[in-house]
Amino acid sequence: MRSLARPWPPKPSLLLAALVQSMGYVDVKMRWKKDASFDDVPVLAHARDLRPLAALARLLSPSPTPVSAVSKLRRSLETSDRRVASFLRRFPAAFIESVGPEHNHPWFRLSASAARLLQEERDVFAARRADITSRLRRLLLMSSSRRIPLSVAQGMLWHLGLPENYFRNPDFNIGQDGFRILTSDGVICPKDENDGKELGLIDDGKDQEMPLSVLQMGAIRRFGSADEVPIPLLPSKGLRLKRKIGDWMEGFQKLPYVSPYEDFSHIPRGSDVSQKRVVGVLHELFSLFVTCSAERRRLLCLRTHLGLPQKFDRGIERHPHIFYLLLKEKTCFVVLKEAYMAGGDTAIEEHPMLEVRSKYAGLMEESREIIKRRRSGKPIQLDPEDQEASGDKGANLAAIFS
Repeated sequence: MRSLARPWPPKPSLLLAALVQSMGYVDVKMRWKKDASFDDVPVLAHARDLRPLAALARLLSPSPTPVSAVSKLRRSLETSDRRVASFLRRFPAAFIESVGPEHNHPWFRLSASAARLLQEERDVFAARRADITSRLRRLLLMSSSRRIPLSVAQGMLWHLGLPENYFRNPDFNIGQDGFRILTSDGVICPKDENDGKELGLIDDGKDQEMPLSVLQMGAIRRFGSADEVPIPLLPSKGLRLKRKIGDWMEGFQKLPYVSPYEDFSHIPRGSDVSQKRVVGVLHELFSLFVTCSAERRRLLCLRTHLGLPQKFDRGIERHPHIFYLLLKEKTCFVVLKEAYMAGGDTAIEEHPMLEVRSKYAGLMEESREIIKRRRSGKPIQLDPEDQEASGDKGANLAAIFS
């Protein structure tokens, strides 16, 4: 199927420019309503701690490690606890504590369940590498320059489901996935340089058909073509909008749709078509992520590279039928509602790494139950491989290696 999105450079559209001011946004404060159905999804409920837990699992593999070796990484790991040791103790289903050989310092090792899950994560990436790396390619294609700073790309690896050391480990050979690391002037970076690096495409995306966006594929599924591309609206139970806002949203759906992979330079900033493009870009971006969600503040680094306005987050607040704001531990997560409420009537493909993340969240739920049973004095059922290590917490560390 030939892509409906136009490649760069642009071709000005006079008709589109004529329609951009056909309506005006109703400037009324949107009412936010809590939706318990999202809070009950483990992978969303534990989103704040999932990333540091997975990072610590990699650091503690394959052998026991003293807590002093990771305690100074709290700021980079962004653990919710003030001390890394406290964070590790919150998840006994993933981390087993023991006493070190000297000075009674605490050491931690992975539980058998966490070790198996870490290996499963590596196996999934090896088996579905092309699918996972294609999402990073799509992110680059959404940028007009077909490149983004390496530091920004590094920050997106977790959300896209790639290994955190994907750029640093030469064994991954990112060239086979079509990527290359450049300086700002387009020269390939030597390995000893650290500043001014950018991630780009080997083919630069030139003479390539642009991919269809998720919204375009959804329109083709429902209507047989992408001549009109509405954005699925999924209101939460009990959420009612004022009539004039509802009328505005109805007109908003009829505006021309501009794919995130198309040129948008001919669209006046601040116009209604420009606002719909912002919503379309955010929709496409979240559909690439593992959980179709991300911390709101994490999106700020992508603003200039995706051509978003300075206050683009207003597009999230103005569309409670498209996005849901999940507040967790003083952090705001944005969730794409279509991924969780549309059922099978969506073109969003489930990320290959979603099941692994759900299992990580399962370990966190299991940890909560273990702590609850410890406090009540009830017996705890552990993995047979972990019983010896957890049964004698004060044993010498040498017993673990025997």
